[in-house]
Amino acid sequence: MDRYDRQTRLEGFGPQKQALLQQAKVLVIGAGGLGVPVLQYLTAMGIGRIGIVEHDTVSVTNLQRQVLYHTADQGQPKVTLAAKRLQALNPEVTHVVHDAWLTTENALELFAAYDVIVDCSDNFGTRYLVNDACVITGKPLVYGAIYKYEGQVSVFNYQEGATYRCLFPEPPESGEMLNCSDIGVLGVLPGIIGCYQANETVKVITGIGTPLRNQLMTIDTLHNNHLVFNISPVAANRQITALQANYEQTVCEVAGVQSLSVDKLAQWQENHTRFTLLDVRETDEWDICHISPSLHIPMGEVMQRITALPADMPIAVLCHHGMRSRAVAQRLVAAGFKRIYNVEGGIHAWACAIDDQMQTY
Repeated sequence: MDRYDRQTRLEGFGPQKQALLQQAKVLVIGAGGLGVPVLQYLTAMGIGRIGIVEHDTVSVTNLQRQVLYHTADQGQPKVTLAAKRLQALNPEVTHVVHDAWLTTENALELFAAYDVIVDCSDNFGTRYLVNDACVITGKPLVYGAIYKYEGQVSVFNYQEGATYRCLFPEPPESGEMLNCSDIGVLGVLPGIIGCYQANETVKVITGIGTPLRNQLMTIDTLHNNHLVFNISPVAANRQITALQANYEQTVCEVAGVQSLSVDKLAQWQENHTRFTLLDVRETDEWDICHISPSLHIPMGEVMQRITALPADMPIAVLCHHGMRSRAVAQRLVAAGFKRIYNVEGGIHAWACAIDDQMQTY
């Protein structure tokens, strides 16, 4: 018990509460800005089993807030890296990798295997899916969200308390709020909110303190304001018996175009990273040279042939110097694709840095 000595010394905690942590099973949705601190602290404190639901890869834009990942990790699956490093932090904890997006097909089965669900997602569609699945399976939901310099924390569906739909009955219409990748986020903010989520999770499991049941706590990090609002439970929101057919992934999605160097592209190929290389040059350019394997669709035809593009893996867009590919990447993001990379410098940079035998003209 030396590992947990400092918390078991606490009055009101002790070995009995530590035993409850070690018996607990917690599912964390997302291993990004909020998920990283949640996972780190729950692991360090000795939760028995932690499931991680994540299907994204590491981007350089993640690194100012997702401190579990390193610069060299760009392009690698977050869930695999997270589990490996968390296991090194505390080998007494079992980490279960769920390398998938949360969907209506897998949510209920996943939730059934855990005691507490921690929502660290970044879009409204997933939040409503998590809420509804928690109501159906009877699981408490520890909620966190961030916006610019502010964050929110609550505990939903706990001891017959309010649900997420009691606070926000319906999702906002697309376009009513700005995209998080456009408005930005202060790097330290998800760390603060994620730590509060971890704290609420521990309180729910061990019974110490007063969880944020029927309450929403807001934190303004610019002005150091902490406010707590009461939420009135609505009985009808606890009567959900089936998931909706579709939970639209709108608002606050991490959907901006990301940059990909030719060195990193070559590393992806060497490591057999799962992705699609989309070459948007014209046919005569393609005939002169191209990188294999790649999918060739000229720039002017991409939107007409958008159904040919995979929605379940990263897409790296390539042209000659990187300008046309960026324009295409932006249009794909606007069309709803989430992991879009622009190959900086295009095939010209590839020929200069990676394959000096390639003739691009």
